[in-house]
Amino acid sequence: MTRVLLVGAGEVGVKHLAALSEADHLTVAGIADPAPRTEPPPGIASFASWRPALTALKPDLVVVAAPPGTALTAAREAAASGAAVIVEKPVATDPAALTPRPGDERIFVGFQPHFAPLLGGLLAQPPAVERAEVRLAVRRDPAYFRDWRRTYATAGGVLHQQAIHGLALALRLMPGDVDNVTAAVVHRRGLSETEDRITADIELTGGRRVHVDAQVDHEGLPAHELALQLADGQRLYVRGRNLEAGLGDPAAAPTHEQLRRLMYAAALDAAAGGPTHPSLFPLSALRRLLEVIDRVYRDATCVRAAHPAAA
Repeated sequence: MTRVLLVGAGEVGVKHLAALSEADHLTVAGIADPAPRTEPPPGIASFASWRPALTALKPDLVVVAAPPGTALTAAREAAASGAAVIVEKPVATDPAALTPRPGDERIFVGFQPHFAPLLGGLLAQPPAVERAEVRLAVRRDPAYFRDWRRTYATAGGVLHQQAIHGLALALRLMPGDVDNVTAAVVHRRGLSETEDRITADIELTGGRRVHVDAQVDHEGLPAHELALQLADGQRLYVRGRNLEAGLGDPAAAPTHEQLRRLMYAAALDAAAGGPTHPSLFPLSALRRLLEVIDRVYRDATCVRAAHPAAA
């Protein structure tokens, strides 16, 4: 049985725990969190820190669901122990933190929507994409913006926290450096330093373009989708609440637990020397994504708009 250590038992860690509890051949041996959101299930050891947990449990797989910065340190120490590692995005907000280190090849970023139907084949043989449109519309209310999520320095913005799955997928399919950015961040509610909405047009070398429209004060049904305009004129749509339908039928989309279990298995296979699943996102690939995000925020215009409720 493969032993798993979960680092971080907050909102996202609880989702991982649900996925791991139904995974074949995986057993959660321990949870490391100084203040877990829920009590560990019976038989699962509890630790205040990942360091004693790594020593005591010697896990085969470590799932890190901790805040940025802390997550990167924990992931690298887990990889140094010999474990395969899945670490939650954005991992860090500073691209320079991702200067390669030994052991990074055992770490993969937790982009489980990239395991959605048919996306593996798309990533294995990327088509020529001329334009990508990332749309995110969700609602995050005051309770979400607590503790480390309150400041940009500790959490980043909407592109780091919410729209990153779709933007990461778009940039995996579209090589090139950033030539130009036009962007605006809009603050309405003042719940934190994070913006309520960001729009961006990113021009890459070769004339490829990425458009992003992402908001976290949306009143309707949540959605996180990606439209791809191919060089041959074809359009592809990656749909779902969080891309989970992939290129398939939204009515038959897998659950996030199912996608996470596919990701765990792929990470273990790769760390054991097997072929790397095309949907896995190596830590080394994250630096380009963060550099693009950093450029967008540096070039963005800031808009302070009155919230409708205050009018």
